[in-house]
Amino acid sequence: MTKQQLQEELKQSMLLKDAFKTSVLRMLISAIGYLEIQKGLGYQASEEDIMSAIEKQVKQRKDSIEQYEKAGRNDLVDKEKKELELLEKYLPEQMGEEEIRNLIKEAISQTGATTMADMGNVMGALMPKTKGKADGSLVSKIVREELS
Repeated sequence: MTKQQLQEELKQSMLLKDAFKTSVLRMLISAIGYLEIQKGLGYQASEEDIMSAIEKQVKQRKDSIEQYEKAGRNDLVDKEKKELELLEKYLPEQMGEEEIRNLIKEAISQTGATTMADMGNVMGALMPKTKGKADGSLVSKIVREELS
């Protein structure tokens, strides 16, 4: 996914008068623009930067949903879930739990990890393989289970 592709989708959603999708895409493009500003004058976001920005927005939605559920704000939970669903369409297909477990077992055997003290080594070996394809907190949770 490139910034130009997102801008094209934004144009299409505006032409179709899809206010919800337009709003979410504007927010995402704004987040990418902010990232470009942070990197310096003339920087163009790479695909990896864009995936990172989308992942960050997805994580924010998940956190918001959790907080709104605790507060009993179902109206806001529904809105955040819709935004989350739309944002997830721009991410690569996510790995299943079984696939993640297999990668973790492989990483544990490669690193020779036996205790929780080795978790950093296991995560270091895993993250390049799962980046953008699996939720980091889920990966971390399963690594803890396997090392316990």
